[in-house]
Amino acid sequence: MFGRMVRGALLRQKGKMLMVAFTVALGASLASAMLNVMLDVGDKVNRELKAYGANINVLPRGASLLDDLYGVSEGSGVSDKYLFEDDLLKIKTIFWAFNIVDFTPYLTSRAEVSAEAGSQVRMSGVWFNRHLELPTGETADTGIRNMRGWWDVNGSWVDDEEEDAAMVGEDAARRLGLAPGGVFTARIGENSARFTVKGIFSAGGDEDGAVYVPLAAAQKLAGKGGLVNRVEVSALTTPDNELARRAAQDPLSLSPREHEAWYCTAYVSAICYQIDEVVTGAVSKPIRQVAESEGAILEKTRLLMLLITVLSLAGSALGISNLVTAGVMERAAEIGLLKAVGAEDVSVSALVLTQVLLTGIAGGAAGYFAGLGFAQIIGRTVFDSAIDIKPMVIPIVAVLVFFVCIAGSIPAIRFLLSLRPAEVLHGR
Repeated sequence: MFGRMVRGALLRQKGKMLMVAFTVALGASLASAMLNVMLDVGDKVNRELKAYGANINVLPRGASLLDDLYGVSEGSGVSDKYLFEDDLLKIKTIFWAFNIVDFTPYLTSRAEVSAEAGSQVRMSGVWFNRHLELPTGETADTGIRNMRGWWDVNGSWVDDEEEDAAMVGEDAARRLGLAPGGVFTARIGENSARFTVKGIFSAGGDEDGAVYVPLAAAQKLAGKGGLVNRVEVSALTTPDNELARRAAQDPLSLSPREHEAWYCTAYVSAICYQIDEVVTGAVSKPIRQVAESEGAILEKTRLLMLLITVLSLAGSALGISNLVTAGVMERAAEIGLLKAVGAEDVSVSALVLTQVLLTGIAGGAAGYFAGLGFAQIIGRTVFDSAIDIKPMVIPIVAVLVFFVCIAGSIPAIRFLLSLRPAEVLHGR
């Protein structure tokens, strides 16, 4: 009997029920899209930000101490501390190896450069796009070309095999009178080498006054075979919390359980710690401005998506409230008759709620699948990649739809409970 009454009510008010289903579907689609994007946005935002530079600096232990105490940087000629190039492959073997997006070593020194005019410039040997054969048997491609993708290059990038090629910053090129295709001689001590300019780049910073050459060429010119004096690492990280801040100050202060939680979470301090474990004589330091900005941007992005979700569901609840209340008012005579023949308030309320929930289930299912499509549109448009579908969103959306339907039905239930059969049946 109850089933027939529900079915009859749905059929008689199919127009309003379709509007309820559409309202639920709209809210569920936005909630589904935002939740899927929000749960996957961490890596997407981090990858976007990684295109703008490194967030970890790896220095030799002695050079790091000089930098901390006296502000002595690499290439100043004061520190003679170096890292071994062969050790750098181990960076891709740490626990969070897959979070290491890119890294490149630097061997920086002052070189006398003669072109049309003689001058001294900062010369850095780097990996441009190095193919690595890792100790794990896997391969990776990394280098400054990926980490400095925003450079405006007039000419072309250098290949690591081109040991006689160079890229020159626009300030240095202007001072030396160089252009793509130009040739200059660089001298460090008794060693000298000729380089052809393959590209002039504009970075918008101090890099515009430097010259970049393949690392092997810089090592040969400086007489520092197999050595580097700095490594920039670009890693996907988790925003810091209290545990991460305590660990950054002193990892030994953590309890075994806290240490395990910290070590197994992609905090920037945990990744630095693991790099120091595998690279001999290294001290890894987060570039705090970058790391903290990434965390702040990520948290604000997630908060924005959460607010959109809440507002969309609140709008759905208001729409349902109006539609269901209007439907109950139209059926006031029918409901009054049910009460007059003995139907209790609980039974009549259950009848209305069942109609709304059945309609909400249909609208929620349609909205969930529509939301998956919206999520992919957002992913392709904003991040240029697909959004991973999170199965945990299904029960979350189901619970949200349930509460939205209940919340939207409350005004109608209150009207129903206040309805007096005698007044309704007499037209009052």
